[in-house]
Amino acid sequence: MARVSQEHLDARRRQILDGAAVCFARNGFHATSMQDVLKEVDLSAGAVYRYFSGKEELIGAIVAEVLDTVGTLYEAAARETPPPTPDVLLPRVMARMREVRPGMLEHGEWVFPRLMVQVWAETLRNPELAAVLRSGFDRVRAAWSQLVEVYKEAGLMPPDADADAVARVMIALLQGFGVQFALFGAASERTLRDGLRALLSMGESSDGS
Repeated sequence: MARVSQEHLDARRRQILDGAAVCFARNGFHATSMQDVLKEVDLSAGAVYRYFSGKEELIGAIVAEVLDTVGTLYEAAARETPPPTPDVLLPRVMARMREVRPGMLEHGEWVFPRLMVQVWAETLRNPELAAVLRSGFDRVRAAWSQLVEVYKEAGLMPPDADADAVARVMIALLQGFGVQFALFGAASERTLRDGLRALLSMGESSDGS
């Protein structure tokens, strides 16, 4: 029997995760059955259960993967010189999520924002998923706090700025933008950038002094 390559295994796992994400975004976690996932990915039950034991493991893997991507982006930003300001960084994160989570529903709606809302709702009743989300949130919050310290060193923020407070607000801002996207339709990275840029300019005089 020919040995299956790791590349093939990774591609199959990716196929299953992406298909499950579409199903969860389309119909919600509880209304989606494993049969729906099997149909979406066009694989046998044996092929899917080789990788995941059920819906809970699927959604946990999706959440962990997303949070790892976001955490890595913020950690990398904290190492940049000069550090990217929020009006640059948050649209960058959104653009990166479009690249790694490009899935669309049948009517052309981006899967990821809808999936976010479904995950948060499920977290309220699923302690295991809540633990995954908490761990990822703590990592992102720590990365943002580190970034705030870099802003201070660069003279971009007051020395007494509360790093954790800023971190929580920046996370909430992107979460809220995602909810808007899910509920009311498309909003672009440019909208996010321009809104942040206007907020960051408050207090500046017209001559730039």
